[in-house]
Amino acid sequence: MKKSKMWGGRFAAGPADIMEQINASIEFDQRLFKQDIACSKAHVKMLSDRDIIREDDASKILNGLDQILIEIETGKIQFQKELEDIHLNIESRLKELVGEAAGRLHTARSRNDQVATDFRLWVRDTIDQLDLQLRDLQAAMIAKGESHFDTLIPGLTHLQPAQPITFGHHMLAYVEMLGRDRSRFSDCRKRLNECPLGSAALAGTSFPIDRDATALLLGFDRPMANSLDAVSARDFAAEFLSVTAITAVNLSRFAEEIVLWASPQFGYVELSDSFSTGSSIMPQKRNPDAAELARGKTGRILGALQALLVVIKGLPLAYAKDLQEDKEPVFDAADSLTLVVAALTGMLEEMKINKEAMAVALAKGFPTATDLADWLVRDLDLPFRDAHHVTGILVKHAELKGCGLADLSLTEMQQVEKRINDSVYSVLSVEASAASRTSFGGTAPQLVCKALAAAKERYL
Repeated sequence: MKKSKMWGGRFAAGPADIMEQINASIEFDQRLFKQDIACSKAHVKMLSDRDIIREDDASKILNGLDQILIEIETGKIQFQKELEDIHLNIESRLKELVGEAAGRLHTARSRNDQVATDFRLWVRDTIDQLDLQLRDLQAAMIAKGESHFDTLIPGLTHLQPAQPITFGHHMLAYVEMLGRDRSRFSDCRKRLNECPLGSAALAGTSFPIDRDATALLLGFDRPMANSLDAVSARDFAAEFLSVTAITAVNLSRFAEEIVLWASPQFGYVELSDSFSTGSSIMPQKRNPDAAELARGKTGRILGALQALLVVIKGLPLAYAKDLQEDKEPVFDAADSLTLVVAALTGMLEEMKINKEAMAVALAKGFPTATDLADWLVRDLDLPFRDAHHVTGILVKHAELKGCGLADLSLTEMQQVEKRINDSVYSVLSVEASAASRTSFGGTAPQLVCKALAAAKERYL
């Protein structure tokens, strides 16, 4: 057993091999290298500006950190498990490059405030990346909606035919969902954008540091107000995972619709070869695996949120090693959502719409029944409940005849309600039904055109 070069002064012997394995986090926290180097550069600039370390030492450290960044990005550094984490691996390499000056980098800070700062920077960067991806998915939905602003599709409730809507209107529903997801990520970003650096291990430091300066250098709005909170808080990560989970659930609903639409039973869409797979035994199959995997990864993301909440639920202040387990769920969920959004965007962009299949589906299930009831209210002054009853009788009659409502004769309708006249047929087509839904947020094609333009202005 070897003593740690970084914290071994207190110990006569090094950790057992199994302790080294459970204690090390370099296998996953190495992805924080950019944030860790940025954090260290801000810290050393502040130390130099405050005359806490010499300017020549600061210059050596900054040059060394720049070189390490290049070495990591080009794959020239082999991370060492015995150095535990990304912080000590970088510091060890820095010592090889600049010698004794490297030891001054850790003045007035701890790994506790260092990792808390790195992690916030990483989550912030990831939110920015996800926002761009979600914007691209919204753009794909808006583009598809513009191409089919007046293409009619059965609107469903309980997965049963309800009322005709336009495909553009359906796309806009998901555009709005994703708009709220982006807003939630934005709110999360605002709350996490406070800087822990300078809180040291838990109590702050006796060195005359400038926390406002390091916060500004790293793009934070302000330093965190309490050193205990700064090093131990992981609610920002839990909030990020909460938003990630909600976004994944919304996308899973969209993926489920694509799975349904691509099935022969619906046939509304055809997925490209790029986003379909075949079967090892059934040559005829075209499986919507990208949509299914998007749906499936939602469970994984929900599990990541649960995992992090369980890790932090019983921790007293301040830092505890349990918090090393905070990163893997966040990394995994972010990776999963990134894949899901990319897959759904590509799939949607290449997806073909089968208007004929949609038209066939619109002929089933009496989707203009509500229009008939509304006509009875408007034109015959029936109370809606009476109109609902009359319409139900006519639907039953058409069902027994095996025809649509518009195929019933006027005489047949008048046997149920004698005041019905020829003008009733003007509301019984699916086109007339959709066109009549002119209330704000409705599916009338002219409103959908305006809503698509508004969504472009608001989100893109």
